[in-house]
Amino acid sequence: MSDSLSTKFEELIGLNYQLYNGLFLTLPLDAVEKTGLLLPLLDAACQQGLKDGKSPDVIIEEFFDLHKPHFTPKDKNNFLFKIIQYVERQVVLVDALEDAAYRKMHQVDKLKILQTVVDNVESENLGDKFSEILKNFGIRVTLTAHPTQFYPGPVLAIINDLTRAIARHDNFEVRNLLQQLGNTPFSRKTKPSPYDEAVLLSWYLGNIFYPVMGQIIDKFAGRHESAVLENQKLMTIGFWPGGDRDGNPFVNIDTTRRVAAKLRYSIASCYHRDVRELKRRLTFKGTYDILDDIEKQLHDEMSESNPVYTLDAEALIARLDEIETILLEHNQGLYIDKLRSFRRKVTLFGFYFASLDIRQDSRVITRAFNAVIEENPSLFAGLDDLSETEQVERLLSISGTVDTPSINDEVLLDTVGSFSLIDDIQSLNGEQGCHRYIISNCHGPIDMARVYAFFQLCGWQDKTLSVDIVPLFESINDLDNAGEYMRSIYTNPIYRQHLVNRGNRQTIMLGFSDGTKDGGYLMANWAIYKAKENLTAVSRAAGIEVIFFDGRGGPTARGGGNAYLFYAALGKKIESNEIQMTVQGQTISSNYGVKPAAQHNLSLLLAAGLENNLYDRSEREINKDQSSLVESLATTSLKKYESLKQHELFLPYLEEMSTLNYYNMTNIGSRPAKRGNSSELKFEDLRAIPFVGAWAQLKQNVPGYYGLGTALAEQENAGQLDNCIQLYKDSGFFRALIDNGMQNLAKTNFHLTRYMGEDERYGDFWKMIHAEHELTNEMILKVADQDFLLQENPRARLSIELRERIVLPLLVTQQFALMKINELRSIDENDPQIEDFEKMVVRSLYGNINASRNSA
Repeated sequence: MSDSLSTKFEELIGLNYQLYNGLFLTLPLDAVEKTGLLLPLLDAACQQGLKDGKSPDVIIEEFFDLHKPHFTPKDKNNFLFKIIQYVERQVVLVDALEDAAYRKMHQVDKLKILQTVVDNVESENLGDKFSEILKNFGIRVTLTAHPTQFYPGPVLAIINDLTRAIARHDNFEVRNLLQQLGNTPFSRKTKPSPYDEAVLLSWYLGNIFYPVMGQIIDKFAGRHESAVLENQKLMTIGFWPGGDRDGNPFVNIDTTRRVAAKLRYSIASCYHRDVRELKRRLTFKGTYDILDDIEKQLHDEMSESNPVYTLDAEALIARLDEIETILLEHNQGLYIDKLRSFRRKVTLFGFYFASLDIRQDSRVITRAFNAVIEENPSLFAGLDDLSETEQVERLLSISGTVDTPSINDEVLLDTVGSFSLIDDIQSLNGEQGCHRYIISNCHGPIDMARVYAFFQLCGWQDKTLSVDIVPLFESINDLDNAGEYMRSIYTNPIYRQHLVNRGNRQTIMLGFSDGTKDGGYLMANWAIYKAKENLTAVSRAAGIEVIFFDGRGGPTARGGGNAYLFYAALGKKIESNEIQMTVQGQTISSNYGVKPAAQHNLSLLLAAGLENNLYDRSEREINKDQSSLVESLATTSLKKYESLKQHELFLPYLEEMSTLNYYNMTNIGSRPAKRGNSSELKFEDLRAIPFVGAWAQLKQNVPGYYGLGTALAEQENAGQLDNCIQLYKDSGFFRALIDNGMQNLAKTNFHLTRYMGEDERYGDFWKMIHAEHELTNEMILKVADQDFLLQENPRARLSIELRERIVLPLLVTQQFALMKINELRSIDENDPQIEDFEKMVVRSLYGNINASRNSA
């Protein structure tokens, strides 16, 4: 299998890259000394130079001395900017090649895991059980606007067209598209607004998710029609752009309203297109008139200036039922499959398309609540004198209305206003249009009680609260205590009644990104696993079905990795009636950017969850001895990671030697790189994305492995390494951890920053990180019994190798610019040359992040 995949990768991607890249480098894209022809020479100089132990500044200067000795400093900078632009576009070429080869490289047609599950149901006579599971099971993929990919809309469109041209071997069109790509800007002059981000992601909704989810549901419906129609949550989409306020002051009530309206407009557009297609076939007496009326209603609500909303999902389905009756009674059921397929989509997407989540940080909610208390003291008299448990009881039973005339902080006003806003959105798009309030950095019942109280005080007191209050546990401490937090609030009769109204279901979000930032790679993953087991036990004991919503990032260092293997590894001690996860940035484009990829990955999620509910999962459980081993490994790993975090040079190293401070200059996302307005960098305010991203740009990837090598080496020294090896063989959870760790290690390149080992201030710090990297590499290979990283995953290995090779000149250029900045600042903080080198660093971020696309 490994050899055949390696051969297939070389045939479909490696050789085609050489072919099309050769064409690309000769295109007339610039007038700067034929940059494209010099790029291979710079690439060779970078590879050999790093191998010889040269620093990036020496490599770059020697290159100019050899090939362009007449260049002025300005010429050199212009050339390096052109190099960055070329590399960015080489990465796009690889993206398109991998997209075009997706079906073959992922063996989509051969594996068909979801189809295998369905076939096994038939052969094992599990049809009735399967139908019951289909009535209650669901997956939700939530699209976020987190800035982990840098492609603007026009570039995404070119990638899409380029993928199709490559797939049909249209070399003439490929050449034209490569030339178009070479002249299309990648960078933004201004930051996108949250609404811009929503519009960009809505492309995936209409062009990918709408048709693909419809096709998947149609396949189920053939044998399990009634079960599919009963379950409106079998496949759903969540949406964060325009609703996620956490750390983003640019999201406000007006933005959220506009995004909600945009989502309704987008689904109405899809329906309008499908109804027009149906009209071409259902031309019979009675059917055509109904469809014509529906088309007009959809057209009326798609008016940009004055939309008229007369339809809802229930009414539309009723009209479609009328048509079905006519077809069966008078037209021999002609084209009824097309009608039913459309009706299933209406059942799936309603008039909301994707559920807009509202999210805010618990600290901001607390500040807003305290501001409301100051404005309305009589409502909260004596609250501060109560214990936290008593405050929770008081807040859950509070009623009344509040005034906010003196609050002038826009973020706090928006926070207060967001609670009544949800009611407005539900009135327009239906309850599923916006039905969750997520509390970031949730520290227990008191934060949940504040949110519940806010709803009661902001217009919901006289109606049943049709909103799920979702705690997001992120820190290691909160993950450890999550079970007790929920046990406590479950005992409150008012909150318990709220859960009864919500179907006795409680959604809980777990943060992989911030968990990794807080506790390191191994402990974060283990703490989340333990929290899930504990929360499942507590919830089951209370008669509550817990739904886990996983905040999975793009790279494996932030919870990414193979989603199917992750969910298929869960034992029966972890509730698995629904699979919910975030997808973002490069994960969206790599896993859901083209229809074959989206169909494959959505099917894998369905297969993992359905298997979990169909079969006994006891063999997947981590037993007591295995649990003790992982606990020991995680504890040691955490201790090692904490020692790094607490090192006095930890934050200064990131600020001075990495690209951390440049993320905000990229204009790729609307959200700031850190929470709060303080000029001083505090670890707790640092966003997980720029934190992990800064280490990735350094090619050191610390959050993705640090501490793991020390933990495994401790077991080896104690004579217990064989137990770790056996655990790798027996436990899907531990195997996924190790395999994802391999991906993180495969993307490191300490040759790039070897010069830092000689730095007067940071030399020992760099050597400490490098030593853990080397140890982890050695230990991981021993545990997995592999000769080199990703030996058993050639598809990922070869993709990483190709991408890392492409971006090497870009990385060397980035380090060169950082070295120049530090050198110039040491002489004169206001040297005008600094600005040019800072722009060079910012531009270099784009290609390197995009090149990490396979990390999803």
